Parts: sequence; structure tokens; C-alpha cells
Amino acid sequence: MPAEPLTRDRPIRKGRAALLIIDVQNGIFGAAQASAKPEFHAAATARAIPNMRRLLDAFRRARLEVIYTVIENLTEDGRDRSLDYKLSDFNIARGSWAAQVIEAIAPKGDEIVLPKTSSSAFTSTILDYLLRNIGIEDVFVAGFMTDQCIDHAVKDGADRGYYMTCVHDACAAETEALHEAALSCFKGYCRILSTGDVLKLVAQAQ
Repeated sequence: MPAEPLTRDRPIRKGRAALLIIDVQNGIFGAAQASAKPEFHAAATARAIPNMRRLLDAFRRARLEVIYTVIENLTEDGRDRSLDYKLSDFNIARGSWAAQVIEAIAPKGDEIVLPKTSSSAFTSTILDYLLRNIGIEDVFVAGFMTDQCIDHAVKDGADRGYYMTCVHDACAAETEALHEAALSCFKGYCRILSTGDVLKLVAQAQ
């Protein structure tokens, strides 16, 4: 019997899909960012965060896995950060308010939160190990920033053998131009769906 053709257009299988929320934390989306990055703050407030809440509600109702990453040092002085983060002076202290997921989409129950000190969630965390232990095949990505940490997660996840999906209207970048350029850049590594499309898949999860 011939094998089924490989395709990204696949249904959600219960126990095999996870929602990955990347870096939606106080240090990225705080009061200071509203004035420093107005276009990002507007897109995050009006589009991305409300859609993340819809995704979270649906994944939780369907008993599908939810995993968060936050940028957070493992050490007090940040010596564990990537060279890029050190050069960029990107330093979020361990256990700080800046490292916490924003209240609007805060984790519930035993949902996993992984601290990271690099752009890729796969580089400086045990994300790959966890996904394989749990049995995840499909990873649905939302969060910040589309052209940075989302881009890295999509590409690295694809290289590691996961079916990656970017939920485009649940992501944001510093500008809409950067957001759209990033989607165009990594579209070959994933499928790009709207929140509405993902909610339909969740509702039909097998």
C-alpha cells in the first residue's frame, strides 16, 4: 500500500499538537514599549493578543498542549546569555517582573513556561526534548517578534522534523512592514494560517 503523500495541510490529532506562545512578556510588551514602539504596541493590542487569547481558550478546551517561552536569564548577572544578547545588551533578570508572561494570557495549571537566552526557542531551552517526550508533531506558533524569535522557531522547528504553523494574526513585529516581510521570508518552512482557520482545526481535532 503506497504511503500517504506528505503535506502541511493536515488535521490536528489530539495529543499530537501544541500551541507555542513566544516571548509575550512584560519586558517586551510593557508600558515603556507603548511609546518606544507604537506600531508594535498597536498591532499587539488590537490584533495579536486578542487572537492569542482565542487560541488559548480553544486549545485548553480541547485539552491540547500549551507551552510558553520567555526571555529570562538563568543567572543573576546574565552570564548565560547568548553572545548576541550580550552584544545587544538584552538582559532580563531571572525571576523579574519583565520575565513574566503578561497577565492577559497568563499560563494556567501546569502549562509549561521555558526561559530562554537566545532568539531560537530550540537553541537555549529543552523545547525539542519536551515536544518529543509529549509526542507532539504539529506546533502552532504565536507571539513576538515575527521577524526575530518567531522566524527562528519556525525554521528550527521545521529542521527538527515538526510540522510548523505560524498563526499570522497572533504575531507582531516592531512594524507591519517587518511583520509582513518575515511571513514572506519563512513561508516555505511552515503553513501560515489565521486564528480563525486554526480554531476550525481545533474544533475538528481527531
